[in-house]
Amino acid sequence: MRYAQGGGLTDERRAFREKLRLEAAERFQQGDESAVIAHDLRVSVRSVQRWRKAWLQYGPKALASKGPASLPLLSDELFAALERELLKGPVAHGWPDQTWTLSRIKTLIGRRFHKSYTVQGVAALLRRGGGGRLDEGDLASGGRTVAALDAWLVFEDQAGFSMTPPTTRTWSRRGHTPVVRVRGRSRRRLSVAALACYKASERSRLIYRPSPDARPDGRKSFSWKDYRDLIQTAHQQLGGPIVLVGDNLNTHLTAGMRRYIAERDWLTVFQLPPYAPDLNPVEGIWSVLRRTTTANRAFADPDDLITAVRRGLRQLQYRHDVLDGCLTGTSLRRQPP
Repeated sequence: MRYAQGGGLTDERRAFREKLRLEAAERFQQGDESAVIAHDLRVSVRSVQRWRKAWLQYGPKALASKGPASLPLLSDELFAALERELLKGPVAHGWPDQTWTLSRIKTLIGRRFHKSYTVQGVAALLRRGGGGRLDEGDLASGGRTVAALDAWLVFEDQAGFSMTPPTTRTWSRRGHTPVVRVRGRSRRRLSVAALACYKASERSRLIYRPSPDARPDGRKSFSWKDYRDLIQTAHQQLGGPIVLVGDNLNTHLTAGMRRYIAERDWLTVFQLPPYAPDLNPVEGIWSVLRRTTTANRAFADPDDLITAVRRGLRQLQYRHDVLDGCLTGTSLRRQPP
């Protein structure tokens, strides 16, 4: 396995793997079979066979750890110097604004330390030093990243709506259960991508883009270019830097999207941890839609579905209190204007 620059196993994982190999060496001396050892140590039989071969040829010392697979290009001293340079800000290094991007940090490392990093290597380097991690201090509108950049905090998510409506509680005559009859044959869906935008001194904003499954290119979901265009539209409407927070959808991680992010000085991106919808206020917006506009409703055709979802999102654009409530539901605080 190849690791990015500054990557590889941590010291703890390296020590753990070495412990497993040494335990296997003791079992080799006892004459245990490879399959039994693999079962007890919870590793593959192929790994145990490889360890046994090295043990037979060179002894137990062959199973000792050889240190990190690849040493980082920047030592701890140089990394501390890099942090001091980053604190000076991009303007001090010749850039026109105060937004650090991975490409700018890559250029700075080359100028200052004469080391060559890829953009992915810079990201791994910052993770090594604690940068690029997602926590409440970075996400809240008064957090470090947003406050330093005077940026909009923008959450992105996507959802699908089908012709079968969600059901919710409603009023009816006592003893008469309300029934909604729908057509079960249609598999048509509507995909919607939305951006919930927050800034301490501004009203909350909602920007969305629907995409029916009947597209000219045959694609049934958003491509990275669709997300690119949505982010570009948000930048034009908000008129300022953006700190974008999204999930780890594979479309967000394509090479084209990474290039687009790296080339935009006004755009800083964080990825949410896997399976963490409770940190994204857009999930609350989908919940509101499914409990109000689209609930208990039989759609006549796909156009009726699109009209209903558009109407619900348009109404939410004027409900700043609801948008703020979706942010509050994530336990992230917003400073009052």
